[in-house]
Amino acid sequence: MQPRKRQRKNASAMKLVGALVARFRTTAELTQRQLADQVCAQPETIASIEQGRRALQLPLARRLDALLETKGALETAVENLPEVDLVPAWAEEYMDLEREALALSWFENQVLPGLLQTESYARAVFRTDVPALTEEEIGQRITTRVDRREILLRKQPPTASFIVSEAILIDRLGGDEVHVETLRHVRDCADIPGIAIQIMPLGRRTHAGLSGPFILLETPDHQRLAYTETQRGSQLISAPDEVSILERKYAMLRTQALNTEDTKGLLDRLLGEQ
Repeated sequence: MQPRKRQRKNASAMKLVGALVARFRTTAELTQRQLADQVCAQPETIASIEQGRRALQLPLARRLDALLETKGALETAVENLPEVDLVPAWAEEYMDLEREALALSWFENQVLPGLLQTESYARAVFRTDVPALTEEEIGQRITTRVDRREILLRKQPPTASFIVSEAILIDRLGGDEVHVETLRHVRDCADIPGIAIQIMPLGRRTHAGLSGPFILLETPDHQRLAYTETQRGSQLISAPDEVSILERKYAMLRTQALNTEDTKGLLDRLLGEQ
């Protein structure tokens, strides 16, 4: 069965909503950081919304209306935004959950996890899409992807674990300069407290992830969910027995991948070979 579709908000309308948020905030004599703290968001999130680079989601719109005493103006604006490009509903729902997650566990064997991508790497990814995207579409998708990296740098970041195939790090997606930049970025991320990066080496005789990539997450109310994507769809998994299967797979993958220290050593060697 095809996943239900939801429409993406028009970019110019997003800018209008962002301008409203900025006007209401300044009228209330709050800085972006002060507003973010009071609605349990990141300052970067508020900045991105005000600049029209990120869509204001309905739950945050309601919190802002309550705090700024705007009588539902932002909620009404979000609910009535003009809509364009269809996107999978599950994908948007996953990204909402990702922003607030207590823990993230990500196995990837085709492309770097979005939270570890540089702008140049993301551009190379989107330029391989078939059918081809326009430059405007590529720019919008890059902005959305790069903004997601803020999750790992927020005041209380999630506990994050990434298992990445060595093949991803050997591929030179985007060319040699992008490859080196990407390796350096992943190596830097490996030193961030609370982040564990493990490389699944090539040449293994056993592998628990042959069915493809997946993500596990834990919500602030301790619900455990999983997310998977295919070529033309995606699925958010909440059934405890299905999530349990993927959790067991991930536990096995962690024993099969290089540990975090050996992963750093391999990244250093790959950088030294450039």
